[in-house]
Parts: sequence; structure tokens; C-alpha cells
Amino acid sequence: MNTSRKLTMSQALVLFLDNQYIEIDGEESKFVHGVMGIFGHGNAVGLGQALHQYKDKIRFVQGKNEQDIAHACMAYAKQNRRRAIYACTASVGPGSLNLVTAAGNATVNKIPLLLLPADTFADRQPDPVLQQVENEMDYTVTANNAFKPVSRYWDRISRPEQLMTACLHAMRVLTDPELTGAVTLCLPQDVQAEAYDYPEEFLSKRVWHFDRQPAPAKSIERAADLIAASKRPFIISGGGVRYSDAGRQVAELSEMFKLPVAETQAGKGEIASAHPNYTGCVGICGTLAANELMKESDLVIAIGTKLNDFVTNSKGGVKRPDIPVVSINVSRMDALKMDSCSVVADAREGVSALYKALAARQYKTGYGDEITQAQSRWQVELDRLSQLNPREGLSQTRVLMELNSLLGQDDVIIAASGSLPSDLERIWTVKAPGTYHLEYGFSCMGYETAGALGVKMAEPDKEVYVFVGDGGFLMSHSNLVTSLQEKQKMNILLFNNNGHQCIHNLQRSQGVDTFGTEFRYREEATGDLSGSYLPIDFVKVAEGYGAKSCRVRTVDELKAAIAWSRQEKQSTLIEISVLPGTMTEGYANFWRVGTASVAKSEAVQEAARHLDTIVKTIRKY
Repeated sequence: MNTSRKLTMSQALVLFLDNQYIEIDGEESKFVHGVMGIFGHGNAVGLGQALHQYKDKIRFVQGKNEQDIAHACMAYAKQNRRRAIYACTASVGPGSLNLVTAAGNATVNKIPLLLLPADTFADRQPDPVLQQVENEMDYTVTANNAFKPVSRYWDRISRPEQLMTACLHAMRVLTDPELTGAVTLCLPQDVQAEAYDYPEEFLSKRVWHFDRQPAPAKSIERAADLIAASKRPFIISGGGVRYSDAGRQVAELSEMFKLPVAETQAGKGEIASAHPNYTGCVGICGTLAANELMKESDLVIAIGTKLNDFVTNSKGGVKRPDIPVVSINVSRMDALKMDSCSVVADAREGVSALYKALAARQYKTGYGDEITQAQSRWQVELDRLSQLNPREGLSQTRVLMELNSLLGQDDVIIAASGSLPSDLERIWTVKAPGTYHLEYGFSCMGYETAGALGVKMAEPDKEVYVFVGDGGFLMSHSNLVTSLQEKQKMNILLFNNNGHQCIHNLQRSQGVDTFGTEFRYREEATGDLSGSYLPIDFVKVAEGYGAKSCRVRTVDELKAAIAWSRQEKQSTLIEISVLPGTMTEGYANFWRVGTASVAKSEAVQEAARHLDTIVKTIRKY
């Protein structure tokens, strides 16, 4: 006998989310662990009422900024390797629009993020309602249409019964390793509260099965034949390796056939730094060893990476533009990047199949001691960086190397924007998988402290350290308040170098004078932002929120501060004064930026000529 329950759309949504599970390799676990949100008139008495009614079933976390809570939800899913999520809700209009940046971030990084923005009334009786955006040419358009370009699935629940198909489509995308990203279900204010007789089978437990996509035999044969004809292949291990748990298989492939292996920001930490063929990360933020070896390679094996601009050195990472690429990726779109010989498969399945095919061919590379020599040259540079000790103060690179030795085996680090991700990708040694949490697909400023909150919620027993510049911290730091409210401790390492020094360096490298990238007073005489640095006291900002804080200016003070932070029971902030421009430089890399082709400055013109010369020699697509 079919039975049903009379519920509001919001109540049915909450009960549905509470009953979603995921199964991977025979292990079943709950998928939706809670909801983060900020209530306004658009969702407080609809979805908010449902969350209150079922607060014993699904946890609600109160945010302080909509973009931040969505980023915290994204970080929670990322730290759980896409196997658990928090949903995110916001009120109508500006509250919901604040989620759009995070939606783009999640979609770019292929992280499951369920967004539940409030929408204007479906029946249009209050018209226009407070905070409604009116489109006089198309009245079906609301502010939430802005989510369409940055969502992997978008829907508007205009009738309560539409919830059922919308939820199934939402879960289909959220649990799909190829299609996942931001999923947006727009919830009109009136429909949130409308009742419907929902079938019990819709509300009952549902398990979504992650079936690993096997590698097609013919694709593996084509890839193996191509590799077998090469002498100096080079492996790039990306985020897909992490999400498919393929680190061991990639390491074994590298060791068996003596292939140098490098990682991306998303994949870093899956290959042990002690692996005999590990060369660090590759690309614009890569190591000297990795970039030198890729430059001299005659074939690239890309595993679980979309081969973005930074990874490929703006397609200048190999010496000849016709070097073949073999790409193993669950996404057909990503597998075809760089005109690759594509293997559309789960990374673990694809690598295992490729291993067997190469073994059957008794394949051997032509490498002698080139890998060891490249590793040795990079170690000499690391030793040099570790000894930097400017008289004027601390260098950013030296501080990071000190922190690498000070932080524990299981401590998780988070970063996202500025020069810190570049330095971390080059010089940070990951001590255990899952302890390096970088958002660099979008390089989204403001992700840092939000990411820390999400990571701490995912792994409450671990110490979480946020690496953030003063620019990134000023962009968003209300998550510090939420961490105190929820008793989710984060440790903020605030690198204060008085501005956006990463972009400051970029300006100067392209012949542009300093302009709008340092935090200086405007001078009345010139009208320029060229006065003294702003004396911002970040320690007092943190203390004002209720966190513990201190200031560091020497290595000894840094050591004491880290020891102190580990003893504290609540969130901390350590302001570290570092000298501007003391990050690592590029190593055998090239990054194409839009340098002006015509300018009054001779330095800019020279930079443009240099850019044009390089672009003519590298791969076009």
C-alpha cells in the first residue's frame, strides 16, 4: 500500500537530505551531514522552520557571511574527499547572490556544493517583494538566474511536487565524480511553506553508489603503445588521484617503470616525498626538478588533472609543442585537454590497467641518473632558501620552511590565494595524505578562514592552520567568529607584508610601476596611494572577536608561538611580519599574462616583446 506524508516542501527537503547515503568500494556512509546558513525574510519561516522542527536529525550551523559559509561547506566536502557534504542556505536577493562566487569555486574545483538560495514568490502576489530584482523583459528571471553559469545543475522549485525530481537530479550530480560541482535549488518563499502529500519512498533511505568507471581496453592499448615508443615520459598526478584513492597505484607505476612523477596543488600529498622518483609539484608554481624534467620529456602522462594553465606553464612546459600527452581522467572533457590520447576512466582503474599493459610490453624508460640529478639540484636550492636571514626582518620563504618543521604529522594546512600557495607548492613537504588543503583552481581570496572552518568540522581532532596574507584576511575573516561560536578551533597564520605583494611582483616583472597593490595612505600632494603603510593591528582584530592572538617578528618568536597555539583550546591568530617580495621566484617556468602591447614605458614594451617571442614557440592548444 502506497503511503504518504503531508509536509511542507521545506520539511520534505530536510527529511530527504537527512536520508541520503553514499557507497564507495563497499563502504556506506551518510552523505549530507548538516546545513549552514544565514536566515532572512526569504528563508527564516520556510526552510528555517523545517530545520528547527528537525534539529534532532540534521545540524544547523549559523554563518556570518554567505560566501564564507558556502566556502566552508565546500572545504568540508573537499576534506572528506567528496564523500560528505553540508548544504548551504541564504535569504532572497543579496544574501543569495553572495553565494555565487563560492558556486563558481566549487564548480571549477569539482567539489560537491548544494546551495539552497531563497527566491521570489512563485505566485507573484507580493510583487515586487522586498529585495526582488525585476527583469522587465522576462519576469521568470530572478537574481538566482545568476547561478546558472556557475552551477552543474540548476533548478527552481515553483511547485512543491517539483521537489522530488529536483532532489534526485541534485543528488545525481553531487555524487558524480565527473559532473560534480555546485548544485543550485532555488526555493521561492511561498513554495517553501506549501504542503504536499510526499510519498514515503521519496523520504526513505537512499544509497547512491559510486561505481568506478573501468578503463576501456582499446584506450589502454593506444596509450600503452604511445608510451612504449617514448624514452623519457613524465607523470603529472592531479586531484583526481586523491579523490579516487589512486596514490599508491601512481607511485607503483612510477617506481616500476622509473618514471619521474610530479603533483598539482589538488593532488599534492598523495605521493610520498620520499618516493625515489618524486620531483615535487610541476608548473608555474613548480619545483626546479619537476619543471626541468618535464621540459626534457618526450611524453606526458596526465592522471586526474585538467591540465590548467599553471600546471602546463601556459603550455610551455615541454621543449617541443608536439610532445604527445596521455591523459587518464574520469571526465571526457578533461581527458581530451592538450589534444591528448585519452583514457576516460576512474584514475585508480586507469592507472592499474596501464601498469599491466606496460608490464606486458616489458617497457623500460631511457632514464639514467637524470631524476636523481634533478632532485639534487633542487635540494641545493632548498638548502639555500632555508638559510635566508635578511637583516631587515623575516623572509616569507624562511618562515614557511620553519613552519614545515614545527607543525605536526597530522596538522592540516589551508591556503588559497596570493604568493603563499606558490611557495607552499614548491617548498612544503607533506607529512601525511589529507593534510595539505589548497584551493587553487579558482585561487579565491577569502577562502582561507572559511576553508579552515570546514576542514575543522570535517576533522575535529586535528589541528588546523590557516596560511593567509593580510590581503586575504581583510577580504574575509568572519569565520573566526563562527569558529569560536561552534568551538571549532582554527589557528590563523597571518603573513603581514602590507599588501598584495604577489601581484606587486607581477606588475614589476612586466615593467609596470607599483600601482594599487600595497596598503598605503593616499598622499595629498600627489593623489597617489604612495604614502606610508597602513598600521593595521590584526592582533587586536582577533582579540576583539574573542580569539587568542600574538605577534611574531623573529624565528624564535615563531617557534614559541606555534607551541603556544597548540596548547590553546580556542581559535588563535599569529600575526607574522614578513618582508615584502621575499617569496620564492619561478623555476624554469613561463606564465602568460596580458602584458600591454603598446605603452609609454620602455620596460612594458620590452616585456611585451619578450612575451611575444615565447608565445610563438609554444603549443597553441
